[in-house]
Amino acid sequence: MTMIYKSEAGERELRDTYRRVLDAWPVPAEHLRVPTREGETFVLASGPRDAPPLVLLHGSGANTSMWRGDVATWSRHFRTYAVDLVGEPGLSAPSRPALDSDAVSLWLDDVLDGLGITGAAFVGASLGGWTALDYAIRRPERVTRLVLLCPGGVGRQKVGWILKALLTSPFRRGGLRESAMAVAGLDGERDREVLDAVVLTFTHFNPRRERLPVFSDDALRGLDMPVLVIVGGRDAMLDSRRTARRVRECVPHSIVHLLPEAGHAILGQTGPIDAFLRA
Repeated sequence: MTMIYKSEAGERELRDTYRRVLDAWPVPAEHLRVPTREGETFVLASGPRDAPPLVLLHGSGANTSMWRGDVATWSRHFRTYAVDLVGEPGLSAPSRPALDSDAVSLWLDDVLDGLGITGAAFVGASLGGWTALDYAIRRPERVTRLVLLCPGGVGRQKVGWILKALLTSPFRRGGLRESAMAVAGLDGERDREVLDAVVLTFTHFNPRRERLPVFSDDALRGLDMPVLVIVGGRDAMLDSRRTARRVRECVPHSIVHLLPEAGHAILGQTGPIDAFLRA
């Protein structure tokens, strides 16, 4: 057992569930294991080998399974590399590189080098969005296009969502499910499958709890690649309206979509993202 899980049994259950998702992946895929300075990193590769590379970085408390609804579309024209972030409930090493340093970008250097990728387009969500943005700022020559879904590091990280989670205590029946609905902005019926996965994960997983470092205006102004940012107007975790405002003001080649009724979990954007990546 590692400290990122609450028990050995919980770790086994999450890994077994994840492997069943991988076995039912909607397109042919290669399972790759890349050695890095943070330990082995699991990558799921789909699409034509000679297509432009597209790197997918999931959010906290997730793994590459979050892309299973998108990959069939994106892998038609891209070689997609869905990366399990280290320290998250996937098949990568349990290490957690310091966010207030260059450790995450050095890890991602190792991943890209191990895959033989010199430059790629990136799609990142939440913590994965922060990771992709951090990498684009530190390694702009390796990022051709950048898509960020409710990324951390731009708008203020709220504390209100913690109060919502406490008010819907997980110690009473359905409490964890209600907390997940409040924090992620998910609908109990419409988003049942996603919600079930979130509840299962946080029953057994200990997420990172530190605040994400916020990038400066100057750092954002240095982004010279095309950038698409999609945020939810009802995001309980991040001030996404400030994220939208700062990106519009600071990022030269940016497109910003603010979805007024969406929460932190941004769903149903496969087509618009595909159009941006292929533009």
